[in-house]
Amino acid sequence: MEIRTLSADDWESWKAVRLRALANAPDAFGSGLNDWVNAPESQWRSRLSIRNAIDLVAYRIDETAGDRAVGMATGIPTGNGGAEIISMWVDPGFRGRGLASSLIGSIASWAVQSGFIELRLAVRPDNAIAQSVYQRNSFIVSDEPGDEIPDGRREIIMVRNLKNKQASSSPITLENR
Repeated sequence: MEIRTLSADDWESWKAVRLRALANAPDAFGSGLNDWVNAPESQWRSRLSIRNAIDLVAYRIDETAGDRAVGMATGIPTGNGGAEIISMWVDPGFRGRGLASSLIGSIASWAVQSGFIELRLAVRPDNAIAQSVYQRNSFIVSDEPGDEIPDGRREIIMVRNLKNKQASSSPITLENR
């Protein structure tokens, strides 16, 4: 596995994995497949150009079959010294192998290096598996109400304190491409 940082010039790579994620987990994201499937190049480039953000894609490296994107995550500044993980997804065939924790660790390392003091995220209330992954990665449930979802419930906000803590339990190497 290899985690790469993408830029706006990598929009086609991001598009391929993002569309797979939206098709696989349509209720897990703030936008849907229909919002992105026919999006022009400029929209994809704009999504990968959020100021001071980091966009990551995890690849399974296979010298004979070629690299395959199997996960993604983005870290964005939120103001007040914090950052947020958005667009987190791992291919179902690669879940349970620590890939989500590697992506989270990479975002946490970026956040610490960027001087952020906390890392937050929103998760659907019925996504117990994701909540468990986040808790294993030092996130705690916040009292802050999340955004309302279509069925009237609210997302759960989870927060990880980055002050005086090591961002990741294992070093992650990010390759720029």
